[in-house]
Amino acid sequence: MQALNLPTYNFRIKCTKNKYVIFDIIRKKYMVLTPEEWVRQHIIHFLIEEKKYPISLISVEKKLTINNLTKRTDILVFNKVGLIEIIVECKAPTVSINQDTFDQIARYNLKLKSNYLFVTNGLTHFYCSMDFKNEQYVFLDNIPNYNF
Repeated sequence: MQALNLPTYNFRIKCTKNKYVIFDIIRKKYMVLTPEEWVRQHIIHFLIEEKKYPISLISVEKKLTINNLTKRTDILVFNKVGLIEIIVECKAPTVSINQDTFDQIARYNLKLKSNYLFVTNGLTHFYCSMDFKNEQYVFLDNIPNYNF
């Protein structure tokens, strides 16, 4: 898989039925190793190992209904009282991060009311905090470390 603009982690990867799979420590099962999954697994480990978020506060591919359509968030990080603190949208490295990507995560956040948004393709990362009063997001240099 492609090298990403993230630290390197020790992943459990194996070949099964002529497909590579990677172990997801949140879902506790092997997932097909697609380019997007490669990014998602790096971000999960980044949140846990670099930003110190507890595994118990992270959810992966959670269903969400918006306008009677079922969507899935890539990664949600909750705070200690169970409210969503961060929404992460992961794209494959070949997918450019553009306004459509931000519109997608913003639509999710209309319902979820997260304080932070994190959009990445593994090469380029965008971090935002929400300014609910002015209905806009403010770009940050990084996502905060765990300390709630």
